[in-house]
Amino acid sequence: MKIFAHRGASGEAPDNTLTAFELALEQGAEAIELDLQRYQDEIYILHDRWLHHCTKTGHGLLENQTPQDLAAVDAGDGNPIPTLWQVLELCAGRCQLNLELKAHDLLPVLVPLLERAVDELGWQPADLLISSFHHRQLAAFQALKPDWPIGLLISHIPLELPSMLGPLKVFSLHLDCSFIDKHLVYEAQALGLKVYVYTVDEPEDLHRLQQLGVDGIFSNYPARSREWLLSHIT
Repeated sequence: MKIFAHRGASGEAPDNTLTAFELALEQGAEAIELDLQRYQDEIYILHDRWLHHCTKTGHGLLENQTPQDLAAVDAGDGNPIPTLWQVLELCAGRCQLNLELKAHDLLPVLVPLLERAVDELGWQPADLLISSFHHRQLAAFQALKPDWPIGLLISHIPLELPSMLGPLKVFSLHLDCSFIDKHLVYEAQALGLKVYVYTVDEPEDLHRLQQLGVDGIFSNYPARSREWLLSHIT
């Protein structure tokens, strides 16, 4: 079972910071999940567009900040808000990344940045999974980059999974831990999809998902979750 470090090792370090990502790498993470927001012509790693929801000192909407205000924000333990490029540099050749699209207008900035990461940092498209609840934006991304993997985020059990997928060529289905059952896992995997589940930190949930045969989980405590799984291999 693959374990994604959810926003880095966010249970032990401020989430979505370079400190959390570096800690996850030191713990041997094979994949890290992070959240993308756009500010002007830059992509920042933030879970929420409201700064006071996800930083220590920021306040107000991301879009209403000045560059000077944004540079001064403490994202936790003195960490600045990182840019996507900084994370791509940090993680190149060290792990896979799951880039969750949080904003609706990312593609004009994101696509050239990812092309640059491939050219300059040696990233392979297979190691950059693009996911979102914004399925139309995923479709637009796939139209531009048809060979890159995309993951559909949902927080429900769909009535008809094939109908929900529509024309998209989907690599993975990302499911809420509270909305998952054996039938959905079987149906998704029968369609050739990987099944990844968020956010999983409790042993009881890990055991249940292991029994269901999911392909991976997102955990705030990736090292602890890995240790538990290794000690309870069925």
